[in-house]
Amino acid sequence: MNRREFNAVVLAGTASTLCGGLSARRVNGAVSEEVKIEEMENVYKEVKTPFKYGIVVEELGGHLVDSPGIFRKDGTWFMSFISQSKGWGYESFLAKSDDLLKWEFLGPLMSFREEGWDAWQAAAYPALVDCAWSGSSEMLPFEGKYWYTYLGGALKGYETEPLSIGMAWTENPTKVGELGRLEKPVLSVSDTSARWFEKATLYKSNVIWDRDKTLGHPFVMYYNAKCDGSRAGGRRTERIGMAVSDDLLTWTRFGEEPVIDNGTGISGDPQIVKIGDLWVMFYFGAFWRPKAFDTFAVSRDLVHWKKWEGPDLISPSEPWDATYAHKPWVVKWDGVVYHYYCAVGNRGRAIALATSEPIK
Repeated sequence: MNRREFNAVVLAGTASTLCGGLSARRVNGAVSEEVKIEEMENVYKEVKTPFKYGIVVEELGGHLVDSPGIFRKDGTWFMSFISQSKGWGYESFLAKSDDLLKWEFLGPLMSFREEGWDAWQAAAYPALVDCAWSGSSEMLPFEGKYWYTYLGGALKGYETEPLSIGMAWTENPTKVGELGRLEKPVLSVSDTSARWFEKATLYKSNVIWDRDKTLGHPFVMYYNAKCDGSRAGGRRTERIGMAVSDDLLTWTRFGEEPVIDNGTGISGDPQIVKIGDLWVMFYFGAFWRPKAFDTFAVSRDLVHWKKWEGPDLISPSEPWDATYAHKPWVVKWDGVVYHYYCAVGNRGRAIALATSEPIK
């Protein structure tokens, strides 16, 4: 988690809806009913992972590892993850697995550069991964390329502000090597369209391919952002907002307000899946309750999200995640739910796994 280890506690006890408890909402002329508590409970039963398997990716060469992103290609599982060279910034790497348990390090995807808006920060997250629950988990190509979003910045240090969101690509997501990058960020705090809650910096993003164009566009991005303290009593709270695109190259912010807001601390690192006719957002919370943990919210229309009030999906409980257990990527495969997360504890900052049933 970190954010200078202040910038790290998300959802659970405050389940108010964005529109004040209305029973139905209208998006693009269509009316969607509010998600019912019974549906929330059914989602929880489906996605919960009470069995902690343990650490699956250790610190890399003494560097912290973070932010897993899981996808499948040609019968093999792949994990993109980021590493923080202490005192420098973020780089991105790739690993592979045959069983979702044992991971083999492959090599770099994004490295430091001598210059540019993203010279010292390049944290990549896979985009357009099939988000159907129990689906293929394939990373889907668009116009012959496989895409990543990434957190980028020009300055050395731990998430040194300002950070922006860029797009990167590869023609083969199973191979290591430097991703291609757009010349400029697609979203930044200096944009004239930047909203009040994203004036300080932008963080992790997740892009889905909504072929139904629920919001009038095929590509929808969710990301957490920090405000500059000019509102909310000067607190630099992180909230989750959204943007839309027709081509992955040009993005338009959607709405004036965040879609997830817990009032203080951090709400961040969203991942979207679709379970039946419900959209589910996994995300982490920190500092509006002790430590850091993973939780979720549910939506019918991708805009109005009802926050889960019940037990955390993951929270600190073991020596190796005693400080933070957060930053989710969740998949269901062969009837088992695999919940990957960043664990901070007595083994440093590593990537851990919890599952829906015991795995030896």
